[in-house]
Amino acid sequence: MKAKVRGIYTTALTKLFLDNGFEIVQPSLTIKKRFGLMDNWAPPAIKIRDRYDLQGIKVLGTCDAVNTFQSILHSAFEDALTRKWRVSVDGIYWGKIVDSDEETVYVDIGDDVIGRLPKIESVCAEDKPQLVQVERKGIGAKQPVLTTRLKIVGDYAILAQNSKVGVSLKIRDLNKRVELYALGKTLAPGGWGIIWRESSANQSRETLENEITKLVAKVRILNEKVTNAKAPTLLIEGSYFMDVEFPWFSKRNMDKFRASAAPTLDRHHFYKSCGGEVSVALEMAEDLLEKGGNRNEIEESFKEQFLYQFPEEGGLVDIEHVKLSGIIFHLGQATIESLDDEQIKYSRTIRSNGFYDGLGVKKESGDKAISKTKAGEWCITTEYFSPSGELKGTYINLNTPVEVYPKAIRYVDLEVDVCIQPDSTIKVLDMEKLEKALEKGFVSKNLFETVKEQVNKITKVNVI
Repeated sequence: MKAKVRGIYTTALTKLFLDNGFEIVQPSLTIKKRFGLMDNWAPPAIKIRDRYDLQGIKVLGTCDAVNTFQSILHSAFEDALTRKWRVSVDGIYWGKIVDSDEETVYVDIGDDVIGRLPKIESVCAEDKPQLVQVERKGIGAKQPVLTTRLKIVGDYAILAQNSKVGVSLKIRDLNKRVELYALGKTLAPGGWGIIWRESSANQSRETLENEITKLVAKVRILNEKVTNAKAPTLLIEGSYFMDVEFPWFSKRNMDKFRASAAPTLDRHHFYKSCGGEVSVALEMAEDLLEKGGNRNEIEESFKEQFLYQFPEEGGLVDIEHVKLSGIIFHLGQATIESLDDEQIKYSRTIRSNGFYDGLGVKKESGDKAISKTKAGEWCITTEYFSPSGELKGTYINLNTPVEVYPKAIRYVDLEVDVCIQPDSTIKVLDMEKLEKALEKGFVSKNLFETVKEQVNKITKVNVI
């Protein structure tokens, strides 16, 4: 399989792909140099780019490539979270209209997924099937954005219904643009226009002609399927999307993969995910390292440059509590009580009333939560106190190890909690939620077993 990789994890993932038999296509100059690769303009089966928050990657590719990559990630990175979208990107569906409002028609496309189609595009009554396609905008959303303006997407070209010939703006060579435009006018089938993708610029005429032949064949298949299909169903498969999160251990292991191919400072991927000045300082430091500088001196100098940006004792930070689904709960600001290699301790004041599940007591505004953990630990222990200082109970939250960023403490909640009441009664909550996450492929079997082991250790210690 062929992979195209871009972003802050490129070197590490390139090494991982090569170790697992993938071929790297369209490599950057840096990657070609580091791995001794040649130019390769073949279309990728899978494309990787950074998430906007730099905490992981976005993956788009064929079903086989995405599934294979998911298995590789779960084997290489114990705490990596993989969230696959249930719909096919650019997939064409024979959908069933289930509801509508003033602006939107809601279409059932199967697998318990309801998409959103702009009402202006709908051409069918509510009791009739609707031919729709999943758009790339809104990719990963719970309700995909749909369109009736169909496209058949290939490696080098796109057939667009009721459209004209077009050429990707990324192709800047005027002669090549003119050549492709003329070829598109020649090859375009009736009722469809050809849009040449950037990848077409380096292909022979024969290859491009064969591409259009394949895409036209898909149009025929679509017309044949829709005649007998029962809504809702997928008629023409597109690509598949997966969101990947790299918590504490994943970043650490990424460092090892990168270090095998390039000079790498400790915690490289953590610092890159900080972005901004920290990321720039890291690049400068590793450039000096590559030129033969003293590692210890470079690391000390690097840390001195940005140390002031990270929280200190008495400072305030936000708490980013990331769910397995990817949703982030901001638990409010906390005060750093202590922060060193031995312990991370922070406290926050509860601002709303409610109930502490598992403890059997009320949550009241003014309660104080004091949380403790340490680097590399799989849990956070939080004690809840009333405004008068009375212990209400203890939550031990199973999570990926805490990462302390310049403005936030971040971790991924692994759903399972161990609750300890003031009378020492112990209760384990929500193990079934982690089991469902395993079934969905969010977590690996290794991570699931690790959490079970941690729960056993915690309950044994607290029973004693």
